[in-house]
Amino acid sequence: MQEEIAVVGAGVTKFGKRFDVSYRELMAEAASEAINSMDRPITPNQIQGLYVAASIPELTVDQAHVANLAAQELGLEPEIIARVEMACSSGSTAIRNAWAAIKSGLIDTALVVGLEKMYANTQAANHGLCIVPDVTYEATNGITAYSGFALIAQEHMKLYGTTRDQLSSVSVKNHSNGAKNPKAQFFEKGEITLEEAKSARMVSDPLNLYDCSPITDGGAAVILTRGSLTTKFSEQPVWIKGSGQSVEPSLGVSNMKSLTEWTALKRAAQKAYQTSGISPSDIDVAEVHDCFTIAEIIEYEDLGFTAKGTGGKFIEDGESALSGSLPVNTSGGLKAKGHPIGATGVAQVVEITEQLQGKSGKRQVDGANIGLTHNLSGFATHHVVHILSNEEAK
Repeated sequence: MQEEIAVVGAGVTKFGKRFDVSYRELMAEAASEAINSMDRPITPNQIQGLYVAASIPELTVDQAHVANLAAQELGLEPEIIARVEMACSSGSTAIRNAWAAIKSGLIDTALVVGLEKMYANTQAANHGLCIVPDVTYEATNGITAYSGFALIAQEHMKLYGTTRDQLSSVSVKNHSNGAKNPKAQFFEKGEITLEEAKSARMVSDPLNLYDCSPITDGGAAVILTRGSLTTKFSEQPVWIKGSGQSVEPSLGVSNMKSLTEWTALKRAAQKAYQTSGISPSDIDVAEVHDCFTIAEIIEYEDLGFTAKGTGGKFIEDGESALSGSLPVNTSGGLKAKGHPIGATGVAQVVEITEQLQGKSGKRQVDGANIGLTHNLSGFATHHVVHILSNEEAK
């Protein structure tokens, strides 16, 4: 049997407006959170791989070559070093790359750091988000993430009867979870009511302010190692059982085969389920990419948690609440925890790791043994899915 790969360190910074730190300080803070979470210390020479997930630092903080910056700030001389940029799915892609490098035998241990500092220059951050879609054919004609996902929401509502209340229920749930997470951007804001979520100002019909994730400063980091080395670092390793990645040959919304059925997500999920031997019904807790409330609803369906077209009913019936059959976005999700582009996919793995270790405090899911993360980019045309467990293969 091929040796499994485990998370032996995982940490996340406070998300929000982080004017108290520079970009490099935020990078070091994220790495320190992961290192300090370990049961036993790790030395710099034991970190053979360094992956930095960062989407738009050239625009927001006027800094390129950020993987080399991380090596300098952290005092590392890794055998493999890379900066990973896949827009909103940069973090999960970086983890998958590190996982693959260890699987292949090139290295034994890797540090993955994801971060973004978007409030340093909000105009540049918004510009960075606007050039993620197809600039030539769509962005210059008014298609943004907001209008693109609004089209997706309109189509899902038309085809399946998804309602305004169901969209807003995603936001209500995630703000409730975020109110239990001290690291979340909107922790201090607390819970919101359904009426508050429904009556917020319109952004792009039918999506209002509470249907959209915010820009955010924040960082997250994980340390991965091969199975035979886990006891050197952790008493509670969390195993990456499966990983899947898939992309559509499409950059913009106009080339999507379907607005409401994301075939690349289904392929990525199928690969993760196949490689792990785990099915959707086995998942105890999940972190999914709720950049917009409609995205979470479609992800319930295409990850196999509920039948196609019934994602709205899944949230309406409370199935994805902390007390439901499958708690989703226990961290608060992108909506309430925040969405620092490069950090998001890494932070999702941190949340699932802590859930499977029983370290999530007021948002802890009882009996959580198997978790899933899903991270997307663009108009839902690139997806990465990871499946984790607190039990090693026997």
